[in-house]
Amino acid sequence: MKSIETEVKFSVLDGDVLEADLAAAGFHKLTPRTFERNVLYDTPDRRLRANGEILRIREYGPKWVVTHKRIPPGNSPEARHKQRIETETQVEDGDAIATIFERLGLQAAFTYEKWRTEWADEAGHCVLDVTPIGVFAELEGPAEWIDTTAEKLGIDLGQFLTLSYGRLFDAWKERTGSAANDLTFAAIPGKDVD
Repeated sequence: MKSIETEVKFSVLDGDVLEADLAAAGFHKLTPRTFERNVLYDTPDRRLRANGEILRIREYGPKWVVTHKRIPPGNSPEARHKQRIETETQVEDGDAIATIFERLGLQAAFTYEKWRTEWADEAGHCVLDVTPIGVFAELEGPAEWIDTTAEKLGIDLGQFLTLSYGRLFDAWKERTGSAANDLTFAAIPGKDVD
């Protein structure tokens, strides 16, 4: 399936408070807290990353999804909302897809993990992600809906983040001096692992 994804992230101080606010705003829980592991694949010279693209295999509970994302033409890096052209499909065996990617010369370039809880209303989604570097939420849906929903939840538009988890990890490493290469609970001990 191919679509234009429009989203923002924001940092969350208290996940329980956000979930209560979502329920009060008419959201319903789609998926309870579920472990998610993502592996990004790239060429040895990191051509995909340099072009603003990702190729990802995601394991989310029992499901596997392969996703390619790229920046749409004319997308402004200063925009309040992040937009990506997203093509994805569910697959039966992510490990088999990883083997195929590797046989084609791609390498596992970056791994990131999180515990994700999914919420939705009639127009969009909000996910709560507990990562090794903090708790974040994402609002995904039409741009107007994102802004209106953020206002309902008491989120200031100035709190919006349009960085990927890879870029957030790079910024965190720069701030902390961490030598971790992946955004995983094993690489960054002491965080919420279950």
